[in-house]
Amino acid sequence: MVRRVCFIFIAILILSLPLISQSKVGTTAAPFLGIAVGPRAIGLGGAFTAFAGDVSALYWNPAGVSRLGRNEIMLSHTKWIFGTSFDWVGIAVGIDRNNYVGVSITRLDYGEEEVTTIDYPEGTGERWDASDIAVGISYARNLTDRFSVGGTVKFIQQKLWNERATGFALDVGVLFITEFKGLKLGASISNFGTEMQLDGKDLFVIYDPDPGASGNNPAISAKLKTDNWPLPLLFRVGASIDVFKTETNYLTLAVDALHPNDNTESLNIGFEYSFRNLIFLRAGYKSLFQKDSQERFTVGVGINYKVGGIGFSFDYSYQDFGILKNIQSFAIALQF
Repeated sequence: MVRRVCFIFIAILILSLPLISQSKVGTTAAPFLGIAVGPRAIGLGGAFTAFAGDVSALYWNPAGVSRLGRNEIMLSHTKWIFGTSFDWVGIAVGIDRNNYVGVSITRLDYGEEEVTTIDYPEGTGERWDASDIAVGISYARNLTDRFSVGGTVKFIQQKLWNERATGFALDVGVLFITEFKGLKLGASISNFGTEMQLDGKDLFVIYDPDPGASGNNPAISAKLKTDNWPLPLLFRVGASIDVFKTETNYLTLAVDALHPNDNTESLNIGFEYSFRNLIFLRAGYKSLFQKDSQERFTVGVGINYKVGGIGFSFDYSYQDFGILKNIQSFAIALQF
């Protein structure tokens, strides 16, 4: 069994190398797909690939969803940079003990402003807006009592006033639980999919092919063509281990190594302390060793409370974002 797991991890790494080797830093579409989801994971510094502690595993590593042992729905809100709003909703439901399905919706709202032109500096009466959205459908399965696999198919759309770009992507992940002190190993590949290209009515223009010539048609209808851009492909490998665990409390350490196609490699590290599975304290550090990164330390807190067979949880995280100040995230979740 151990040999089989090692083979799968190596196969995923080998298959991803050709994709990673073609990467160019900073040249991807839909960068919102790289925004961290869930304050629990953020409080851990984004080291969540092997942790798989809640339904936000749909984003980090879909294989972890089949290890939840319950149905769960989460609503998460993040006050993102420059006054934008980042929201995520996810739900995971068990078909049976070993099979889970999930649905997730991710949305980044840039807000709206009044349209102004040279002729109408006070406004034309129109308003423009921009937003990004991704909808994912996931499936995860426990192949054995220690090994899980999962995947997500996503529809992605970016909107900039009258222009839109659409695409499709696939996330895949694996999770292995060892017999050593709760050590878990995870790996995932996110956003493997189509390229995206903006298209819309504002790209239609009037074009004169030869302004210096007379007698030609100076008003030919034409359409501008924008470039195609790849999605932000991300390869993660992670591990988590229980530093200590008793009936009343535990301390878990987690670490993730990241290899994206739109940035340099980095490391995320974090820990979570739990008292009676009621109060949770978290801390971490994001983007270690990443060149020119503004992401730094993270902290978080969570409260979990059960009434009958239904659980309620609230999580909060704070992330230092350098010159961009800080990022705060909130989430409420229901387990049933």
